[in-house]
Amino acid sequence: MESIDVELKKALANAVFKAFEEEVNWEQIVIEIPKNKEHGDFSSNVAMQLTKKLRKNPRLIAQAIIDNLDCPQVASVEIAGPGFLNFVLAKDQFTKVISDVLAKKEMYGVQPANGIKANLEYVSANPTGSLHLGHARGAAWGDSCARIMKKAGYDVTREYYVNDAGNQITNLALSLNARYRQAHGIDTEIGKDGYNGADVKEKGYELAKQYPNVYLEPTDENLKFFRQEGIRFELDKIKDHLAQYRVAFDVWSSEQAIRDAGKVEEALDILREKGYLYEQEGALWFRTTDFGDDKDRVLRKQDGSYTYLVPDIAYHNDKAQRGFDILVDFFGADHHGYIPRLKASMSALGNNPDMLSVDIIQMVRLVSNGVEMKMSKREGNATTINELCERVGVDAARYFFVQRALDSHLDFDIELATKKSNENPVYYAQYAHARMCSIQKQATDIELATSFELLTHVKEIDLMKTIQEFNKVIIETAKTRQVHKVCHYIQNLASKFHSFYNACKVVDRENLELSAQRLALVKATQIVLANALDCIGVEAVESM
Repeated sequence: MESIDVELKKALANAVFKAFEEEVNWEQIVIEIPKNKEHGDFSSNVAMQLTKKLRKNPRLIAQAIIDNLDCPQVASVEIAGPGFLNFVLAKDQFTKVISDVLAKKEMYGVQPANGIKANLEYVSANPTGSLHLGHARGAAWGDSCARIMKKAGYDVTREYYVNDAGNQITNLALSLNARYRQAHGIDTEIGKDGYNGADVKEKGYELAKQYPNVYLEPTDENLKFFRQEGIRFELDKIKDHLAQYRVAFDVWSSEQAIRDAGKVEEALDILREKGYLYEQEGALWFRTTDFGDDKDRVLRKQDGSYTYLVPDIAYHNDKAQRGFDILVDFFGADHHGYIPRLKASMSALGNNPDMLSVDIIQMVRLVSNGVEMKMSKREGNATTINELCERVGVDAARYFFVQRALDSHLDFDIELATKKSNENPVYYAQYAHARMCSIQKQATDIELATSFELLTHVKEIDLMKTIQEFNKVIIETAKTRQVHKVCHYIQNLASKFHSFYNACKVVDRENLELSAQRLALVKATQIVLANALDCIGVEAVESM
């Protein structure tokens, strides 16, 4: 069953074609729920959108649309103002959503496969320490985005790019070696670029017990051992913390594997053959200005080492060759300037640059009692994902990180996240779900209705309207990746339910017919709220 607004959009597109022989993409027709209930159930500005193209008065266009409208769901249509169309639906239209939800249950909101293969890469933190708040925001957002896109019919691959090559991994190896030596009583400095975290120290001491006196000297072979052990240790920890955070990945891609497979040289050879590389002052440059970048970029420095951009170019070329239609990267705010370089490399290598989208994750501040808590991963005193989850819970952590747009800065308020009141949006939503479950437990002897002609109260209609919007929210959020709109929907649905509950007595032993219909509405609302919470990885609790 299509949602009512989709059916109405298609009917409007057909009416426009009948009236003017003008093709209109029904998906671009705007349908809204008027704030003023006197303006009907839905409204559209489609007549005004067509004014320029048809060169007619919008009210005349609106009347022609009405004259050609074939939509049995609509009871009446009025033209308002300069050409708005206000629709009043037949009374039984909204009740259909109850049967649809009760039939589909957890599958309500899931759309047919659209054939689009999407790769979402997020978190991708260097395996040199625990994940902190910035990673937590990206993890919650990326995972939620993947969940929503899957429900919307996309074939989604969730990918983590492991930066297991380069200087930071070398510094981790040296830090482990230093702790290993210290465990043997050898005075060794960590160094200003070393990792001073307690976990690195514990791992170094653990390795000293496992392999006493074996890897004391910082030789290349010994450092290779510490590099491998460090990567394995840090990556296992990252995977464990992400699992606790309800975040999983389908693919873990290794930078070192990309290098070892010769894909870096392969990409550079293509760029060289196409004339996009040149030597200057002992360095190798990529002519990214040919693709709109503000300046050319160095790929190989004067000392012969590659810049960070080089393996990233090879990695994105590898992803493009794996047959995806869409590539989405979630980058931290400090990587904003990276976007035109990656887009340039996509074009230069013969890939479609438009298949790559990069969403920027703005900074997070952890606020406690009105004071910002500072973070430093290298010093080992950063607030990690698991520490935050222990303090506020996984549900609150995930919800707070996705409730605001990704491109806006976020203050994570610890006190609000742990508050058990309606001020806390997580508590508000979960309390609504728990209340729905409680109502149903009180009336297990009443069989749910299958027809709903008695549900005519304005609060019942409002609730059913909101339920049927869920399909649209899933489809639109998957396209725009604006996950916070699902949170807006959750709050709106919970609010509409509370209003309905306060105005309508659900379990009335003196009116069992109405009770059975209202209980079915409660059950449908509970299912949709649980489905919406699942989109963002938050548990739909049954009691509080």
